[in-house]
Amino acid sequence: MSLIISTVEPDDLADVLALNQAEVPHVGTVDIEQMHWFAEHAACFRVARLDDGLAGFLIGLRPGTDYQSENYRWFCEHYPDFAYVDRVAVAIPARRHGVASALYQDFAASVPASVKLMTCEVNLDPPNDTSMRFHERLGFRQVDTLSHDAGKKIVALLVKEF
Repeated sequence: MSLIISTVEPDDLADVLALNQAEVPHVGTVDIEQMHWFAEHAACFRVARLDDGLAGFLIGLRPGTDYQSENYRWFCEHYPDFAYVDRVAVAIPARRHGVASALYQDFAASVPASVKLMTCEVNLDPPNDTSMRFHERLGFRQVDTLSHDAGKKIVALLVKEF
């Protein structure tokens, strides 16, 4: 199997949206208009393909983006510069093939050398233990938590130094 990572194209957005929605609540729900917004404003919106099928995607932002996510805003308030992973998802058949790791490496390689921090969040409640283990293996550490939806959702805020 051959893994190919490329910049998202408009024709990819429906498939990316379907994968995103299949992964809720591990990623936040969005609609097609939000996917188009990400395609236009994200510092990094990459798709991974295995044997020509969509294997996964990653959306990354940098500071200064007009994005109202509480999690993103928290990082903006606490760190002067970073590479923020807003969402990443891997299709079930593509799991355990290094897709997420490759997408993270691709995003890290796209930022200026002066950027020394990658940030993201992982659900603690409802728990996403698989994602937490993955991020710990990559070297991320928890620096705080945020509560959303009157405590119905709690996320761990994670950072990794390059």
